Amino acid sequence: MKDLAFSVLRTLADGRFHSGEAMAQQLGCSRTLVWQAVHHLENEFGLTVFSVRGQGYRLPAPFSLLEVAAVRAGLDERAANVFTLALADEIDSSNTQLTTRAAQGAPHGLVLAAERQTAGRGRLGRRWQMRLGAGLTFSLLWRFDRGLSGLAGLSLVVGIAIVRALREFGVPVALKWPNDVLLDGRKLAGILIELSGDALGPAAVVIGIGLNVEAPGEVDQPVANLADAGCKVGRNALLAALLNQLAKVLSQFDRDGFAAFRDEWHQLAAFIGQPVRLSFSHGEPADGVAVGVDDSGALLVDGAAGRRVFHVGEVSLRAAP
Repeated sequence: MKDLAFSVLRTLADGRFHSGEAMAQQLGCSRTLVWQAVHHLENEFGLTVFSVRGQGYRLPAPFSLLEVAAVRAGLDERAANVFTLALADEIDSSNTQLTTRAAQGAPHGLVLAAERQTAGRGRLGRRWQMRLGAGLTFSLLWRFDRGLSGLAGLSLVVGIAIVRALREFGVPVALKWPNDVLLDGRKLAGILIELSGDALGPAAVVIGIGLNVEAPGEVDQPVANLADAGCKVGRNALLAALLNQLAKVLSQFDRDGFAAFRDEWHQLAAFIGQPVRLSFSHGEPADGVAVGVDDSGALLVDGAAGRRVFHVGEVSLRAAP
């Protein structure tokens, strides 16, 4: 039913009325199946569909779906040469699927974007869910010749790419160590990086990004979205802008490591010079003042016992209570 539901959605995406009979003929199915697909859009996908006797079905407004051609039209030469784009209507998790493909020899630069993820996940095993069309969720595969030990600071560099892209559209975002993008102090986007390979190389990295374009629905933390900030950029143009910046920063990171980005990260970071609390999956939290990051991307915090260094792992940062 989900496949038919997406077919019906593509027909209704223009925001106009379409009769059940016309859609049934177009899609080669019965009017009853069209009716069931419409209910699937409402009950499973969380969309509103107007039904008017004598006119048919209509969405409240046009609906923009991801399209390979539309994304590729916005790519610059570097990104167009490095990225291969694949789109999915519905999958469990773009990171999970791309990690599997990476192990099977998928090419460097493969990007997998999904309209809907049923088991989207963020860092520390958190769920990342959003209603259909409200966000942008994608993963990309980047193969490094350097080993896993040479990839410290990668999540911070990906954050820089996201900020650069969003500032092209006038969105005043900031970075929270190690992998969140904030708007007005609330989470706008998250990054999930999963590594495989050897200590000395090569390494395959799957970089997952989830970004709220509109209100995502019910979530368990304060979140922001682009629409509320007055940014009306379409998801295809947004994905292209993100890929353009990711191609630049990942290529430079591959050559120069995180040290080349350290100063820029400091300029974009939230909480620098402020009291913070570090929480861990095990043990007591640590309080102090965040003073920046070192050349590996580790967070430097001055506390009662002196300066401490925190590496990316099972640690979360918040403003001190």
